[in-house]
Amino acid sequence: MKAAVFRAFGPPEVLRLDEVPEPRPGEGQVLIKVLAAGVNRLDHYIREGAITTDLPLPHVLGSDIAGEVAEVGPSVSGLSVGERVLVAPGFPTDEADLYIHPASLAPSFTLPGLGRWGGYAQYVEAPARFVISDPTGLPPEEAATLPVVLATSVRAVKEVGQVARGDHVLVQAGASGSGGMQIQVAKALGAKVATTVRNKAKRDLAQSLGADLIIDPAATDVAESVLEWTGGRGADVVIDNLGGDVLAGSIASAKAGGAIVAYGFAAGAEVRFDVRDLFFKQRRLLGSMAADPSDFRWGLEQVQAGRIRPVLDRVLPLADAAEAHRLIAENQVRGNLVLLPWAA
Repeated sequence: MKAAVFRAFGPPEVLRLDEVPEPRPGEGQVLIKVLAAGVNRLDHYIREGAITTDLPLPHVLGSDIAGEVAEVGPSVSGLSVGERVLVAPGFPTDEADLYIHPASLAPSFTLPGLGRWGGYAQYVEAPARFVISDPTGLPPEEAATLPVVLATSVRAVKEVGQVARGDHVLVQAGASGSGGMQIQVAKALGAKVATTVRNKAKRDLAQSLGADLIIDPAATDVAESVLEWTGGRGADVVIDNLGGDVLAGSIASAKAGGAIVAYGFAAGAEVRFDVRDLFFKQRRLLGSMAADPSDFRWGLEQVQAGRIRPVLDRVLPLADAAEAHRLIAENQVRGNLVLLPWAA
């Protein structure tokens, strides 16, 4: 089968289309014909070696998988050949860890495309218990935008941030794949949402996703804008997708006793802030990484109900995986990118 493979960590160009052996489904496994594979910033970090360099190479990325069942292994029930499916974007691989909640805290937790080969290929195998019949009715290229960004946004906003109806929420970088989904999750929970964007096209996207206030961080102080928006209180919850120099402003934007959820580090992994800004106002700085399969299922229910929609920027053939990663690295994406393994 064809797959986008990398044999060394490095820039986007290390991704090459190649022929690799087609996997076979073992006990409790399902073979999936990949109809579309989402590309997200996590893939970019893995390829760079920013997550780990302890991966057996060559490796196939891709945590976002939309496809159809091609074959079921022994002891698999409840799934039929030809059925449209999605793969949960993260799960424990050791049965002894199945009781741990959220699953992302399990020692054996991994994602397709990280601890095992992922969806940048024409076929992928996955544990049947974490293969979900696709309830969305969406075309594969739209469904493939959902798994990672939907599940992790639900985890960050609903479970870690504990956003509730009537809350004021700030989402940093609201036109990114994660930011756009976090806006929608917060709105589905009944919150009011402010977000930061840097150009008109991204402003239009954030507005279409339901943002109530849009802030250009190049033109105005974000914390001051949030304080004015909230009558001087500050945001109940801030979702910080950026890290780096942005995190201090996220802390300053939160109310006394409010929560800042650290979700990413696109602006840098090292941060500087005055700890007194947490201490005196009793703000809470929380980390959110990956998700539980239950987060994904809740998010899919919101998609079915029409409260959350996929945001597809563009579709590329699998052969253009390196170009997709370049676009991600250069922040040239509004929403999500998808690869088609069967495209010419």
